[in-house]
Amino acid sequence: MIQVVLKVVLSEMAMILALLFRTPFRNLIVKGLDRLKQGRGPLVIKSVAATMLVVLASALYNAAEIRRRTAEGGVLNQTDEILMAQRLLETSMIGFSLFLLLLIDRIHNYIRELHRLRTILEERFKVLT
Repeated sequence: MIQVVLKVVLSEMAMILALLFRTPFRNLIVKGLDRLKQGRGPLVIKSVAATMLVVLASALYNAAEIRRRTAEGGVLNQTDEILMAQRLLETSMIGFSLFLLLLIDRIHNYIRELHRLRTILEERFKVLT
């Protein structure tokens, strides 16, 4: 599970870097995101995000259950320590992935708005000259 989420996080980070800087892939990514936001794309993205939230809540619940078990017994054995570290790593990676998805969405909206404003200004400048 952690390997999959790590690959997702790394690909999201690469996409953010490609969106922030003028690269040849920037237009391709923006067009791809535009197409993704049409039709059934938003529904699929929302369902994937909801699934990730459920997995995040489950991992948090499991971590809280381990903590509750150790609070009753007072001793944390090695297996529980490993399970707790695994759950905390999963939750942090999934939370970071959801945060990066929000960043990608906002950066995409800003790029589209900037492009729209530039075209409006160019049209007005052509009318004035």
